[in-house]
Amino acid sequence: MYVLRLLYCLFIFISFSSLAQTSVVQDTAWVRNNFIKTEHSIPMRDGVKLHTVLYTPKDGQSYPILMQRTPYSAGPYGEANYRRRLGPNTSLMQDKYIFVYQDARGRYKSEGNFREMTPAIPDKKSNQDVDESSDTYDTIEWLLKNTKNNGRVGQYGISFPGYYSSAALPDAHPALKAVSPQAPMSDEFIGDDCYHNGAFFLMDNFGFYSGFDGPKSANGESYKRFFNASYADAYQYFLDFGPLKKANTSAYFSDPNSVWRQVVAHPTYDEFWKSRNIKPNLKNVKPAVLVVGGWFDAEDLYGALKTYAAIEKQSPGNNARLVMGPWTHGGWAAPSWKSFAQYQFGADVNKYYQDEIETQFFSFYLKDKGTFDQPEVTVFETGSNQWKNYNVWPPKESKPTAFYLGNKGKLTTGKPTVQKGATAYDSDPAKPVPYTSVISGRRNNEYMAEDQRFAAMRPDVIVFQTDSLERDLTLTGEIAAHLFVSMSGTDADFIVKVIDVWPAGSSLPAENGQRSVQMGGYQQMVRAEVLRGKFRNSFSQPEPFTKDKIEKVTVKLNEVAHTFKKGHKVMIQIQSSWFPLVDRNPQKFMNIFEANEEDFQKQKITIHHDAKNSSHVVLPVMN
Repeated sequence: MYVLRLLYCLFIFISFSSLAQTSVVQDTAWVRNNFIKTEHSIPMRDGVKLHTVLYTPKDGQSYPILMQRTPYSAGPYGEANYRRRLGPNTSLMQDKYIFVYQDARGRYKSEGNFREMTPAIPDKKSNQDVDESSDTYDTIEWLLKNTKNNGRVGQYGISFPGYYSSAALPDAHPALKAVSPQAPMSDEFIGDDCYHNGAFFLMDNFGFYSGFDGPKSANGESYKRFFNASYADAYQYFLDFGPLKKANTSAYFSDPNSVWRQVVAHPTYDEFWKSRNIKPNLKNVKPAVLVVGGWFDAEDLYGALKTYAAIEKQSPGNNARLVMGPWTHGGWAAPSWKSFAQYQFGADVNKYYQDEIETQFFSFYLKDKGTFDQPEVTVFETGSNQWKNYNVWPPKESKPTAFYLGNKGKLTTGKPTVQKGATAYDSDPAKPVPYTSVISGRRNNEYMAEDQRFAAMRPDVIVFQTDSLERDLTLTGEIAAHLFVSMSGTDADFIVKVIDVWPAGSSLPAENGQRSVQMGGYQQMVRAEVLRGKFRNSFSQPEPFTKDKIEKVTVKLNEVAHTFKKGHKVMIQIQSSWFPLVDRNPQKFMNIFEANEEDFQKQKITIHHDAKNSSHVVLPVMN
């Protein structure tokens, strides 16, 4: 597993930038020799002061401002203590900007109260109406008056700092010319971080919030953990932990106002979550925007894709572009990126991204340097290992094509004609399907491309696959599974996986003196997603299932750009647990955070695939 992802947290600590550059600079000497560091408390319109760190080039020339706002610390603190690297990549650092890091409101050394994804206020009526857009605006106003700048500002960030970049776009300051939201959070109930389609992402939330939101030190430079969320076997730990109501006690998340407590207090898509969805506010966007995401991003794949889509839909004539590469969360900021899991990309995709896209984006819009004629959409197509450019996303050449589930595990483009056809399995919360075959206390970040044979052999995972492909099959765009289901209980989760099955005898070539990797029969996960069944009709108003009644359940998966090579097979796996990535569903209609051990029930789930109830997965097949 790549070292960048060894950090076990919901939002990677990219904001320090120490992982975000090449190894050109090993210590602080270059930054010290070329920049002057100063620290400031910048007043916002409501009087709250935000701690802000400036690195200003020593040569006395005017430069544009390149800023990151973060909840992860603008440190190291103290004007004598320097960062080793500045900005999103080394080329931009060496080209020199006025680099700015700011602790977000309520975090570390900034005053005020922190709010998880601060709700935007579109119609501000007084100076007390503040949000991330106004804090960004006020910060820029101060920077323009108190630095030797050229009148242009850029902003960037990964994950939470990516959200702050998105949140700067509504009513943006006129000087804000270039913004790059990278893996930005956008809607934490539907697809980012906290929940996916109403299903709670247990392992990430538990581990992350145990440290992120603990008591702050007196000097504001650190936080104490609520408790030590360390374990060698996450699957067994959370199984032994039992019902999650236990977490809301003094031994765990003791503060009733902690973010964890807020998150679990809102198990439906209510106003708490709706107000924190930044997407509806991405209107009339004026700055140039570069949205960046990764196909293997376990945290915010949804956020990158939907942020770009929201800008395109709501801001006619915008200047936004989308880049999606074969990365994990923030992987594009790593020193290099040539492979991931069993994927080998054939070249360093990061060098291309950093040199040809990111650096040129900021250089052009902030310095009038060079050109930036990047296509509207740039995506890396896995399977074929090539970059593709499109004018729109999803591309017009993509045709939604139904692949029907059939008897004997068949997956075909022909609709079933049989009057009876169904596949059933027993789902037992006491023996949930693991999300990975790896036993670890950390999230195995390679699960998004992992061999799924460990799951396929379980009786509570059902499998459908095509015959061997007679030609390459390229999928580019949106995926949706339309399942006709019945069950013996009142609720269930549905996890749908799209898998690339390698033919017998396949292997990957040897690299760096290592032996070739045998891939025969490998079930390589391409995309997967979960839906909590009670939200099948509404995320705001959950509904119980009726025993043995056939109902339609639609699971929307994130977009894809992947080629299944000739001789491979397309496989669909369906299951009802994904543990401990997702919390256990008691399979009883209720508030799961109030469940007791006796509420967890085994039940039979049936997926129907006959002429009337034709369960199918719609795949985006390229013409």
